[in-house]
Amino acid sequence: MNKSMNLHYKRIMLKLSGEALMGSAQYGMDPDVIQRLASEIHDLSMCGTEIGLVIGGGNILRGAGMAAGGMDRVTADHMGMLATVMNALAMQDALIQAGASCRVLSALEIRQVCEHYDRRTAVQLLREGFVTIFAAGTGNPFFTTDSAASLRAIETGAEIMLKATKVDGVYSADPVGNPDARRYEWLTYDQAIREKLMVMDTTALVLCRDHDLPCRVFNIFEPGNLTRVVEGQAVGTLVEREHRE
Repeated sequence: MNKSMNLHYKRIMLKLSGEALMGSAQYGMDPDVIQRLASEIHDLSMCGTEIGLVIGGGNILRGAGMAAGGMDRVTADHMGMLATVMNALAMQDALIQAGASCRVLSALEIRQVCEHYDRRTAVQLLREGFVTIFAAGTGNPFFTTDSAASLRAIETGAEIMLKATKVDGVYSADPVGNPDARRYEWLTYDQAIREKLMVMDTTALVLCRDHDLPCRVFNIFEPGNLTRVVEGQAVGTLVEREHRE
């Protein structure tokens, strides 16, 4: 990649679902997928993009699902946070192997395997070119990793949140089950909340809306899409507080 590329965003927050690491598997992590993602992220970092990263834990365990099965919700959510730490460590390893500088900051204190989250430390690491992975959600039960990504993006001054998914944007209905579903190129946070479009959970949407943080939803499984988004190309769906000419 050309290190002199004129990228549209200087600092981004990338949100990956845990399922994005599975590839075609039903559970766990696909090393080939992780390595491909790490390579794309490293290339962007080498171009000067400051990258924060939040990874979900759904490929290993979902706290809400365990709670639905009868487990105490707080316990289940703490287990889900630990799943995100596992994913963060796997991605850190892949990024370092790709040649990137990377650090993991956890909202839960687990100093034997990663550092404890501190906002000032996070901002300094981003400025120094470290891909900075934020693990363990917000450190609190009842909050999703989407909310954690929104919060960390706002705290660290990211210019945009990028939600990487397995579909090419936000649809009016599930495009798999409804062939008539319409894909949005642009919408507001209020519209997403009102129409229950499932972009993110409501807490995450409100955080982004109230802090005027745009979010682009795009298909991470299409190679090169991440770079196209950071270049400012209209990939997927852009969600904003209000329309901007």
